[in-house]
Amino acid sequence: MRAGFLTYRSSRIAYTCYGKGSRLLICLHGYGESGASFALLEEALGEEFTLLAVDLPFHGGTEWCEGLLFEPSELLAILEELIAGLTGVDGERWWLLGYSMGGRVALDLLEQVPAKIVRMVLLAPDGLVINPWYRLATQTGVGNRLFRWTMAHPAWLTGLLRLGHTLGLVNRSVYKFARTYVGDAAVRSALYTRWTVMRSFRPDLQSIRSLIRKHEIPVRLLYGRWDRIIKWQRGEAFRRSGIETYCQVIVLSAGHQLLQLRNIDVVVSVLKDN
Repeated sequence: MRAGFLTYRSSRIAYTCYGKGSRLLICLHGYGESGASFALLEEALGEEFTLLAVDLPFHGGTEWCEGLLFEPSELLAILEELIAGLTGVDGERWWLLGYSMGGRVALDLLEQVPAKIVRMVLLAPDGLVINPWYRLATQTGVGNRLFRWTMAHPAWLTGLLRLGHTLGLVNRSVYKFARTYVGDAAVRSALYTRWTVMRSFRPDLQSIRSLIRKHEIPVRLLYGRWDRIIKWQRGEAFRRSGIETYCQVIVLSAGHQLLQLRNIDVVVSVLKDN
């Protein structure tokens, strides 16, 4: 493992490299996590791959000082600068591995540099369905102001969630998930900051499907059968929208957290399969 920082404008971008292989695997973490999430893959992949994991703004060790906006083009510039400093790695051919929020980021990267992508593996990925609440909170001025106010004054939202749960309109898993992010002031503040700064990552699924076909990019989508937040049916709908030849959906006996030792063999196999 090798960890360091890249100076980007006024910011310090934390990154970690695992392994020493000639193949380059770009690892994109989930919400509230960091590049350390991928450490458990080093033993299984480190001889064949070099894993490059960047901490996204307001995550991990990254000190982001460019305001509440992070553009996909900025991530690409950061990655290209880091890759240029790697030795013994083929920097022109990228494998992508994205978990949850990192899945949405990976989709955007594929859209930017499809010719470089050898394979894309997404674990319980965000980005395949447009959440209307996320769009309202991050893509409109009124919605973002309401989002910020609600994170400072959450009582009405807490009451609405409780009522929805009582009436059976909000399932238990989603209710518990939402309560986790609404019940603590620091967690609410982080949620507002992180959602807002990543708002420009809006993959165009029609364009991505076309690029997958044009460049014949294998795509593997892994889901947890009991994940009530990001359901496997989303991946199946994406697969059946014209990319059946290139895309496979794999459903594991798990919940949302797929980066666990018991799932490593499956993750490794889909990164390497033909």
